[in-house]
Amino acid sequence: MAGSVCGVTDPHASRADHSHPPAQHLHAGRRDAVRSALRAHGVPMLVVTDLVNVRYLTGFTGSNAALLLVADESAGESPAGGTDGGTVLATDGRYTEQAAQQAPDVRVLIDRDCTHAVLADRFARRPDEVADAARVGFEAAAMSVADHAALADRLASSPTAVDLVPLTGVVESARLVKDDGEIALIARACAIGDAALRDLLAEGALAPGRTERQVARRLEWLMFEHGAEAIAFETIIACGANSAIPHHRPTDDVLRHGDLVKMDFGAVVGGYNSDMTRTVVLGEADAFQRDVYALVRRAQEAGVAAVRAGVTGADVDRAARAVIDEAGAGRLFTHGLGHGVGLRVHEAPPVSSGATGTLPAGAVVTVEPGVYHAGRGGVRIEDTLVVRDGGAEILTRTGKELRVV
Repeated sequence: MAGSVCGVTDPHASRADHSHPPAQHLHAGRRDAVRSALRAHGVPMLVVTDLVNVRYLTGFTGSNAALLLVADESAGESPAGGTDGGTVLATDGRYTEQAAQQAPDVRVLIDRDCTHAVLADRFARRPDEVADAARVGFEAAAMSVADHAALADRLASSPTAVDLVPLTGVVESARLVKDDGEIALIARACAIGDAALRDLLAEGALAPGRTERQVARRLEWLMFEHGAEAIAFETIIACGANSAIPHHRPTDDVLRHGDLVKMDFGAVVGGYNSDMTRTVVLGEADAFQRDVYALVRRAQEAGVAAVRAGVTGADVDRAARAVIDEAGAGRLFTHGLGHGVGLRVHEAPPVSSGATGTLPAGAVVTVEPGVYHAGRGGVRIEDTLVVRDGGAEILTRTGKELRVV
């Protein structure tokens, strides 16, 4: 890993409150994009129960919610309350004030049984929609079999049949392309990760005698000190032979002179995640460590160079994997090259050998090849970047030369 953090804006330079959701017109535009998708599917309404998707479409961040989105209705004064007549948000009494503040342009119902509440309310106000039968889409990836059965049982008492239609990827497709505000939040989260790692190294907290768990907790606390609202995932600190385990969880194993140390971590700002991996050597690097590191770095550079709008995730994976394959180490690169990043740290689009569809401009993805020698150690290098028409805009700025600490 490189010697210093280059080109990183000081996380303390701006004290703007990034925890607030984007302006309501952005949420309304997102809902209209999903409405277009619903019309294309021939489904008149959708119940959104994935809380990340509820947040994306309304700004509401509570832990219990359901959203009803009607395909043929959008912004405009609604006599029932709210300015978007085709959207109803349900949550429970813990979030009455929060819902009013975070989602002021939609109608809010207070009812713990959120999914049934938004449908019962709609059918009560628009009985014409169930004169014969109603087709209601639901998020198949977010609703459990038990919840689906319970909802179907509740709806069985409706005057006419309600056909529950499983849909996948409707909101997620809209989330693929990030707007400028979303990219700014991800960039801010990346800058926090850069600054936290810089401080960890500067204060000597990554040193022989420390445990993986101690280093992980210190790195996480530094991210909080630089303005993170949460950590993106459990920080990976993997020393020595543990660095050959791609998703090793920190233990009380002690860092030793000569160890490879792999660090995979991320911050959250305004709900948006960052993701970065750097690998260093403690004390002195031997020829094996230098060779593995150089190989992974070449592969990572090839992957980053392949990223641009219009290519597939499989194309990018192939470019990086070819470098490792040519070195005879293909069997030691055991995972996909990367993934999308946004409100979830792992989301669409995938960057892997099985990925289909092209990467759109404005998508945010990772490129993270790794080579793992069981019992000896492994190296992974990962950046978060924005897909642009002319190539990749790298958001994680920590340098990638091999660093010996």
